[in-house]
Amino acid sequence: MEIPEASSALESVREEVGSAVVADDEFLETVLLGIVARGHVLMEDVPGTGKTLTARSVATALGLSFSRVQFTPDLLPSDVTGTNVYNERDRTFEFADGPIFANVVLADEINRAPPKTQSALLEAMEEGQVTVDGETHQLPQPFFVMATQNPVEMEGTFELPEAQVDRFAVKTAIGYPDEDGEVELLKRRRGRDALSPTVESVLAPGDVEAVRQAPEAVRVEDDLLDYMAAIARATRDDRRVEVGVSPRGTQRLFESARARAVIEGREFVTPDDVKWVAEPTLAHRLVLTPDARVDDVQKESIVQGILDEIPVPTV
Repeated sequence: MEIPEASSALESVREEVGSAVVADDEFLETVLLGIVARGHVLMEDVPGTGKTLTARSVATALGLSFSRVQFTPDLLPSDVTGTNVYNERDRTFEFADGPIFANVVLADEINRAPPKTQSALLEAMEEGQVTVDGETHQLPQPFFVMATQNPVEMEGTFELPEAQVDRFAVKTAIGYPDEDGEVELLKRRRGRDALSPTVESVLAPGDVEAVRQAPEAVRVEDDLLDYMAAIARATRDDRRVEVGVSPRGTQRLFESARARAVIEGREFVTPDDVKWVAEPTLAHRLVLTPDARVDDVQKESIVQGILDEIPVPTV
């Protein structure tokens, strides 16, 4: 799929999802950014802001199969991946698919489950497969996880391990709507009988794969590669950061910048693309020092400070 065609398709998806979800364009574009970059999306916010509706609407608009897993403290890894079931007729074990076998998997309130269950997603998110009892099963393609989590201050939550957080291409938050947005939400509810709004499919599964391949044709100049590397390395030198952006994170920054160019309908990456994607791509990967956590330092402010300090290349 050519880049202008991919950009037009993504705009159609954004408009369709926006007809159901009351949110600003930046939030919806960040969600699409993670998908186009062939990554996974983490959404953090308080309950009731529309995170689950967003994931379901995106899956429907993309024409993909959808599965929802409600993470709870007693959820087992096999409840996510599936398990081998004994067939008494044939006297053999057969693999029963878990809910992870879908194109779009919503890991709802992922940080309410213990780390052992959260780890069941690691292989799936990185390699597109799951291994049960020594046997590997391929997941349907395309495959991506849209996870929601409650703020860690809320009761009954477990903080996600760094290895888990690093698997997400972007992290975003939908936030509360403004007054006009909340009124619009009520008007939409008044105009329908169902409790939740619905959307229509605007793409086919084959189109989604083609859209996700489009960033491979985007041109990135060497000066911008140096710029991205400098941003990632600066996070490791900041005194408030205990663990900076990993090489995987640097690569995700590159992929997200190309995806942003596709969304904008361009065949090349600009410094503004890198700046736009830096915060949702890098901030959640930082591990702060104990002193920084006590001082309530925001990870986003660290990334923004780095962007302000590093010279921007002229492309």
